[in-house]
Amino acid sequence: MSGGRGMGGFGRGKGGGYGISGVGRGVNRGARGVSRRAFLGVLGGAALAAAGCGGGSETAGELLASRARLPEPFTVPLPIPEVARPVSPGRYEVTQRVAAVEILPGLRTEVWGYSGTFPGPTFELRRGSPAVIGVRNELPVPTSTHLHGGVTPPGSDGYPTDLVVPAGYSSAHGHPGEVLHPVVKDYRYPVEQRAATLWYHDHRMDFTAPQVWRGLAGMVLVRDEEEDALPLPRGERELPLMICDRSFEEDGSFRYPHTAHSTGAGGHSAGTHGAGTHGMGGGAHGLDDGTHALDPDYLEGVEGDVILVNGAPWPVAEVTAARHRLRLVNASNARRYRLTLSPKARFTQIGSDSGLLAAPIDHDTITLAPGERHDVIVDFLNYPPGTHVTLLNTLSNGPQGKVMRFVVTRRERDDTAVPATLSRPPRAPRPVTTRTFDFRRTNDSWTINGHRYQPGVPLASPRLGTAEVWRLTSDFHHPVHVHLAHFQVLARNGRRPDATDAGWKDTVDVRPYEVVDVLARFDGYRGRYMLHCHNLEHEDMAMMADFEVV
Repeated sequence: MSGGRGMGGFGRGKGGGYGISGVGRGVNRGARGVSRRAFLGVLGGAALAAAGCGGGSETAGELLASRARLPEPFTVPLPIPEVARPVSPGRYEVTQRVAAVEILPGLRTEVWGYSGTFPGPTFELRRGSPAVIGVRNELPVPTSTHLHGGVTPPGSDGYPTDLVVPAGYSSAHGHPGEVLHPVVKDYRYPVEQRAATLWYHDHRMDFTAPQVWRGLAGMVLVRDEEEDALPLPRGERELPLMICDRSFEEDGSFRYPHTAHSTGAGGHSAGTHGAGTHGMGGGAHGLDDGTHALDPDYLEGVEGDVILVNGAPWPVAEVTAARHRLRLVNASNARRYRLTLSPKARFTQIGSDSGLLAAPIDHDTITLAPGERHDVIVDFLNYPPGTHVTLLNTLSNGPQGKVMRFVVTRRERDDTAVPATLSRPPRAPRPVTTRTFDFRRTNDSWTINGHRYQPGVPLASPRLGTAEVWRLTSDFHHPVHVHLAHFQVLARNGRRPDATDAGWKDTVDVRPYEVVDVLARFDGYRGRYMLHCHNLEHEDMAMMADFEVV
């Protein structure tokens, strides 16, 4: 962006939420401190809404340029995260710690990682086999780990004020109802759910975006007998692919937009969490004192200019001329992807966020919003050895329009198949009521139903064992994630959902001025859970709400 920069940030509002504040100056700033792109996107969305359709800009954040020299795409091998091993039957232990790793060739990047890696280790769990994951925090900041897509008891859901704090941690400021676990917490996962591609990430109140950006994320693969019986690709031909974007400083450290703390413009208002800055540049990991002041130009979300897959920039993977299973996860803070293959090939979707589909569906393109997952088969059989097959993102140009490359190395006997029937998913129950949740900017805040987030104040109280229609409306790109409850997309703007909306999900891409109806099932546990926008900058700026399963 060119032109003047707005003076503003987000200040603490009533009930613990944050409001977008400040007045813009210069030709590229819109009203009330929102960036020009966001402001024009809202205007464009309003025009489309008046015409009776959704749409608007396909980008959901501001691009943050790296200062480091970036590698040429498709020169770094694709890494595969290690699979976590239990320390005893059903028990895993993982330590969150600072580590220096090579992401950009020739440079070291300080990450905050589970086991000191980015991504963290992959946990392979089995339905019906409960697991306990002990998370030790050796970082300089509190954390809260959320199993995204998990059906978990409320005490292990990763509530944003349920924190694991490092040794010696103290803070003069906190949120109402905040619970602190010294150094270690056991997260208990019953794993009474269907085989699915899940992921885990930090979920700390106000700090999810910068802490995930630093590396606190990884994948979880739930398996079961139904999936075992299918002749799908396995072993080296099953690739977990966690896609995200980052930006880098000249020395290789992560770059993230922040402003120096002040009492007023540019950060939290005085008296909310304390004073200080939350910096990433120059290799500093910023001993946290409870502040996080996001640069006001990035209030709509942060998009990096380097596309990473499994923590590697634009990597290349060698594959054989056979079917491969790709488990796609969008772990970006704000960036959406529309994936396609070149030379042209189809994705055969076999699973969604919450498990296998009833039957496979072929797609030429797949759009992934932050938090969404797609389980797909790609058949490289028709490509002769030596062919380069590129995974592209058609929502961006230049380097951000490239994701990774597959190189077909040789032919291989392939005894796999994609059956016409994949699974018998749960039947859709009859809803008992309909509720509306409106995601939009209200009075200078990102809100749900006009409210900033208030921990412990539920907006709904669904009954355990029932289903409800939740109508989700928006003014911008808001990928809506619901904890605990899995849902089916019923309609978009009163019409059929997209083909890629199929199956049981936990995250749905709600586009500007769109109305999305979902049928949500409340099975598993009573207690306090959340729904929120999975644009992590929006989440940190209070676009969350509690609901209580009774």
